[in-house]
Amino acid sequence: MRIAIDAMGGDHAPKEVVEGAMKAISAFDDLEITLVGNETKIKQFLTNEERISIIHTEVKIEGDEEPVRAVRRKKDASMVLMAGEVKEGRADACISAGNTGALMAAGLFVVGRIKGIDRPALSPTLPTIDGKGFLMLDVGANVDAKPEHLLQYAIMGSIYAEKVRGIQQPKIGLLNVGTEDGKGNELTKGAFMLIKDSNLNFIGNVESRDLLNGVADVVVTDGFTGNVALKTIEGTALSVFTMLKSALTSDLASKLAAAVLKPKLKGLKDKMDYSEYGGAGLFGLSAPVIKAHGSSDAQAIFSSIRQTREMVKSNVTGTIKETVEKLIQ
Repeated sequence: MRIAIDAMGGDHAPKEVVEGAMKAISAFDDLEITLVGNETKIKQFLTNEERISIIHTEVKIEGDEEPVRAVRRKKDASMVLMAGEVKEGRADACISAGNTGALMAAGLFVVGRIKGIDRPALSPTLPTIDGKGFLMLDVGANVDAKPEHLLQYAIMGSIYAEKVRGIQQPKIGLLNVGTEDGKGNELTKGAFMLIKDSNLNFIGNVESRDLLNGVADVVVTDGFTGNVALKTIEGTALSVFTMLKSALTSDLASKLAAAVLKPKLKGLKDKMDYSEYGGAGLFGLSAPVIKAHGSSDAQAIFSSIRQTREMVKSNVTGTIKETVEKLIQ
């Protein structure tokens, strides 16, 4: 299979993107990668060209550009050309760590949407205490949603959890302000009834305080609420580690204790590391499109490639198409 990657997207591009791509090529014999970006800059870090090709462009979409306008005006930007490789069938999927809004626009305008999916969802896998992680969607692709959109998110999330993460009958939870039936606003009340009446393994409403405890395998919400929850989780994790570091370096006794605890603390940090779970899928598009974290290092890019490869192998997009077609017949 071939995966196209925006080599110029992200805070550490192209170095970390190229190194992550080479790592993936070494790990997977069935993989070919197309790097899209400035060839001169890419080749500074490309020490192994086996099954790696380059599409040259000196244009890229910056992080602060207006997404739709940038995609429409910069037809030869690395992200747009990457999406074009998928549209034209020269790549099975694509990955970018660049501008999230622009990637969403490129996905919609270039790759295209699955018929019957009203609004694609941005869907990262987040860490849990037991190390298994959970999928949350939507976390910002659409700030507004209707109950039927949340049902579609639940369907897509369930298929991904089963096909890629190997979870049989994944537990679906609806993010709400309480666990009781009938809680929430009109959106969550309507979504609750729709998901409950589906054939999904719906466990009902879940609260944000239980997310990292692994209360559900898939958590469904609107993009506004999901984005707030995601950034709260990220900010809290960073703050906790900062406070721990400060406490363990405050005096000599603390530094000695830190030396003893260092392996345990590293294990804890690794367990909570987003890079091990890959990127956020833009579910609902007609081919896998993955948004890697903007600060991705080589390991995070590798994980995103591994995740994308599993999506292609497991035919996640095809299964979503078939499932939605049956629903709208």
